[in-house]
Amino acid sequence: MPFVTTLTIQSGDRDVLERVVGDIKRRAERKGVELRGPHAESPVDVSVPQSKRLDSTDRSFRYWTYTVYERRMEIIGHDDFARDVAGRSFPEGIRLDVDVERVSAPGS
Repeated sequence: MPFVTTLTIQSGDRDVLERVVGDIKRRAERKGVELRGPHAESPVDVSVPQSKRLDSTDRSFRYWTYTVYERRMEIIGHDDFARDVAGRSFPEGIRLDVDVERVSAPGS
């Protein structure tokens, strides 16, 4: 039974995200790995409050607003490649979530 490893990659820096995703895709193509994606999710705008003081009694600064971009990729089988990607270090500002699912063949 093969495993499907889903990589969810997020960043506030779209250019860095595209470089990381492109690198994973090129490496998968060179090694003959079955890869689905990258699938682009809609960007999410996030607002974070900023306080002048640590006790947050005075909120005179504006909210800090930024956009988070997300790409999703599925690696079918090729557990060693998926393990290598999940274990490597990424540039600062990149967040990687890994989900592994065992897929059974129909009728088994």
